[in-house]
Amino acid sequence: MEPSPSDLELVRGLVAIPSVSGQESRAVGWLVERMRERGYRAGADEAGNAVGEIGDGPRHVVLIGHIDTVPGGIPVSVAGGELVGRGAVDAKGALAAFVSAATEPPPGVRVTVVGAVEEESPTSAGARHRARQPAPDWCVVGEPSGWNGVAIGYKGRLVAEIALERHARHGAAPGPTVAEEALALWGRVADAARAHAAARAFDSLDCRLEGMWTEGDGLAERARLRVGYRIPPGLGPSLVEAGLREAAAGATVAVVAAEEPARSDRTSDLARAFARSIAAAGGKVTFLLKSGTSDMNVLLPAWRCPMVAYGPGDSAYDHTPVERLVLADHARAIAVLRDVLRQAAERPSAASIRATPRPRRTATGRPE
Repeated sequence: MEPSPSDLELVRGLVAIPSVSGQESRAVGWLVERMRERGYRAGADEAGNAVGEIGDGPRHVVLIGHIDTVPGGIPVSVAGGELVGRGAVDAKGALAAFVSAATEPPPGVRVTVVGAVEEESPTSAGARHRARQPAPDWCVVGEPSGWNGVAIGYKGRLVAEIALERHARHGAAPGPTVAEEALALWGRVADAARAHAAARAFDSLDCRLEGMWTEGDGLAERARLRVGYRIPPGLGPSLVEAGLREAAAGATVAVVAAEEPARSDRTSDLARAFARSIAAAGGKVTFLLKSGTSDMNVLLPAWRCPMVAYGPGDSAYDHTPVERLVLADHARAIAVLRDVLRQAAERPSAASIRATPRPRRTATGRPE
């Protein structure tokens, strides 16, 4: 199974345009033009997202994948049934699959495809802007899950910087250096996080030292640590921050970014639609809980609608110098998404459900 020539050119062309977080405008403009060629009503929104709408009807489905990537240019090539290039997996492959799958939507469904900016940065500016829009009936977030995998949960995140400062000392003076004091502080922070270990990795609090810097000017010595947490459901960034401040007493703590954990329902009508569509394509669905974060962390608390993350590609290649997408899996993902949209057309919209009058009941509790 291979993508059609037009679908292959769409994903290859999108991957070929560098779009590191904060530098997505060229890729956004290119994708807007490709969507217009396919019949989308397309443009860039106030946040700089590429937004295309197609179809009409009471059912509204949002397909949102991020168009930005991490740094690190990888020469783009198509060979051996694979597309190689930065963003092929995370997550331009999913975004291109969204555009391809919705090009001819079924009657009764309005589809909005969003190429969101800055997902790979702490701002998540694209998703936060879209979260202010009315909630759709269904939302699919573009992330690599494998063509037969569906992600229903992501850990939350807290990124913080810890700063130490003291009077300068001679290098031969007794006692620890400021770098050693910073390392001892990190040990206390890591020990506090280990108190939240659990049998299942998804339920554990992960804590990592992402960087450490020291400097001095002859009057003062300073150390700065950047700490990143992956937060399980039930804990939340505010509780983690409180524990961090306690463990780092005497130092200055500044929060850089924070996102709540996100967990959707595997029995929702959207999740069931994916299970049926994957089965129809010859696979068996696997529901995934991810230790990273995605735009689901931003959108699910805001919209509270059925939501999953889905997209072709092996997430083991995320952010690596060998990022590659199996094109047969890309084609399968497009077929799955088309069938999910077909099923969307067969279900009543949330608005129509809210508008349906409930039967009046008599004093005995029976409907009239």
